[in-house]
Amino acid sequence: MKQRIIGENKKGVNMALTVEKGRPEKSEGRSKKELAVYDYLDKLGISYERVDHPEAHTMEDCAVIEEAFSARVCKNLFLTNSKHSFYYLLMMPGEKVFKTAELSKAIGCGHLSFADGDEMERVLGCTPGSASVFGLMHDKEDLVELLVDKDLMKEEYLCAHPCHNIATLKLRTKDIFTKFLKATKHYKTEVSLKGEG
Repeated sequence: MKQRIIGENKKGVNMALTVEKGRPEKSEGRSKKELAVYDYLDKLGISYERVDHPEAHTMEDCAVIEEAFSARVCKNLFLTNSKHSFYYLLMMPGEKVFKTAELSKAIGCGHLSFADGDEMERVLGCTPGSASVFGLMHDKEDLVELLVDKDLMKEEYLCAHPCHNIATLKLRTKDIFTKFLKATKHYKTEVSLKGEG
């Protein structure tokens, strides 16, 4: 199944995106971390659609991807405690503004900051701009707690990068938070963020 969508990103640049079912036919030009996500999902029998695109670093870059999928692309933030001994992956709607104090209060953690790129690579197997729930498959030491804004739980589908921001996957929300999390031995903590600007 292929569906070609012509859209415009926030910078006014036209982009032609093709929605495809499952993994790419060829592995050339794909990173090992991206291919590992496809292997993992396929092994679990989780179906997904895929769009390839230029590197998407911001939520603005993802607007045309949301249009192509008719589904929400999550904002994913990788945070750490003051000692950098434990981490949080926060999934939230892209339009919400992240406020450290609001989340710290919600989870009872005194000090939160953004983890650096080296930590993200080591713990999640992702580089900055590509963090996603799929990185939990690399968290073998159970250093990451998944935090999910409750508004996302209302969505039938969610979209996220396969640990590389040159593609985005669309999955059923229930498959992410049941089959995938169970396989990675993680659980989610739901939070309610106002996130008003």
